[in-house]
Amino acid sequence: MEKLIAELRRLYLAPEAVTREALAQHIGGGITLAIKLTTADGLTRALAIPFRKIRGDGEARHWTRLCAVANALQADLELPAPAVSIDGAHAYRLWLSLAEPVASSQAQDFLEALRQVYFPEIELAPDAATAPVYLPPCLNPRSGKWAAFIHPGMGASFADESGLDMAPPLAGQVGFLEGLESIEPALFLRALQKLQKASGVTPQRAAPLAPPPPPEDEAEAAEAPAAAAPASQPSATPAGLLLKDATLEDIVRYLHGKNIEPTFRFLPPR
Repeated sequence: MEKLIAELRRLYLAPEAVTREALAQHIGGGITLAIKLTTADGLTRALAIPFRKIRGDGEARHWTRLCAVANALQADLELPAPAVSIDGAHAYRLWLSLAEPVASSQAQDFLEALRQVYFPEIELAPDAATAPVYLPPCLNPRSGKWAAFIHPGMGASFADESGLDMAPPLAGQVGFLEGLESIEPALFLRALQKLQKASGVTPQRAAPLAPPPPPEDEAEAAEAPAAAAPASQPSATPAGLLLKDATLEDIVRYLHGKNIEPTFRFLPPR
């Protein structure tokens, strides 16, 4: 429990967001809290982007849409890999951690520009950057099922019902979070400007573009263009990107690499 609480605080929570005792009860299923991902002075510490089914979608379209956005965050915007969760009912979420909180207007601009560029068919709430959320793992109070962070390769199996019948193993939840990184301020501002340019969204508050740090020497400068160049082999999957078609062996290998013994819910034949 303590390791999981530490990871949730490291990635998503301001110190004043929730007490350790209340968070432990939330994780244990004793209570379910709508937790703010903002600081006491209204800055946004993390972003949770929902992906729900919409009318006319195929069975797993909301999942493949999430995969496309998650991969774009990394391949196009050069941001760290997000976490993926099921909400305990019928939706998925992408979780973006910010190394330093940003103005809520700036965070909302980021979400709106991201939506317009990559998933314009979905509407986001005007307070999507500040609204409280059910932070996994927890019981969804409406469905009575568990919300949880998941391995990306398992996402399609939750397309019909995005919830668990039993609480997820805490060690597994830690394993899905401990390797994740927060978005540094310079990366966030560069991504925001790129999205605004692509979408035409007018920022609520102008954000200066942070220049990249200068190379320490000429050798590093010479290597920089090669490091920034896109992969020349389109069939190769960049490290860290979501694998919507991962095999069971891929998933088990990943979990074993983190010293986690996988458990899978039983799905009776229909």
